[in-house]
Amino acid sequence: MPKKILVVDDEKPISDIIKFNLTKEGFEVDTAYDGEEAVKKVNEIDPDLMILDLMLPKKDGLEVAREVRQTHDMPIIMVTAKDTEIDKVLGLEMGADDYVTKPFSNRELVARVKANLRRRDIVQKQVDENENENKNITIGNLVIMPDAYIVEKDGQKIELTHREFELLHYLASHMGQVMTREHLLQTAWGYDYFGDVRTVDVTVHRLREKIEDNPIQPKILVTRRGVGYYVKDPNEE
Repeated sequence: MPKKILVVDDEKPISDIIKFNLTKEGFEVDTAYDGEEAVKKVNEIDPDLMILDLMLPKKDGLEVAREVRQTHDMPIIMVTAKDTEIDKVLGLEMGADDYVTKPFSNRELVARVKANLRRRDIVQKQVDENENENKNITIGNLVIMPDAYIVEKDGQKIELTHREFELLHYLASHMGQVMTREHLLQTAWGYDYFGDVRTVDVTVHRLREKIEDNPIQPKILVTRRGVGYYVKDPNEE
C-alpha cells in the first residue's frame, strides 16, 4: 500500500504543488489548510508522515505538532518561511523530526520525505527483529530499550522524539566512540538529508535537558571539543 502523507499549508497553490509532486512519486496525499483541520485529519487518516507549515490559522504548526505527538509518532517535517534558529529549535522541541525553509525545491522536499520514511521503516524493522531479544542499554540511571522504543531515567519514562531516541540509541550503541556531527546527520537523519550540522547541536541540547541530571555539565552525552559527541562509558573515570 502507498504511504499516506498529510500536507498542511494554508497557501493552497503551495499545497497543490507539494501534493502533485508527492503523488507522482507514488504517495497517497491528503491536505489540510489550518491547524484545527490538521489535527482532525491526523486522527482520521493516521498518516505515515506529515508536512506541517509553521504559520497556520486557528492553530500554528508548533501547537499542532505538540498536540498530535501525544497520540501519534509519525515523522513530522516542519516548513517555515523564517530562516531563524529559534523557529528551528522550537520546531524540534515540539516534536518535529526535520525542517525545511521556504523557498525549497520540490526535489529536496521529496528526498526528505523518502529519507524520513526510510529511516522509520528501518527502525521499525529493527524493533520487530529484536522484540524477543534483550537489547537494553544501561548507562548509570538511564535505560535505553530499543525493542520498546523507550528510555527510562530512575525508572520513569522519558518522552523523546523519534529523532532524539535514534540519536541517543546510536551513540549509546557505540559507547565511548566520538562521532562527528556530519556522521550523525548521515546515520540518524539519513544519507540524503539536506540539513546543516546545527540540527545535531539542537537535538543534543534537547536530549541533555531530558536525560542529564545537570545539562550544563553533562555526564552521559558528552562533547569532544572540535570533533563531535559521544556517550560516556559510566565505568570510565
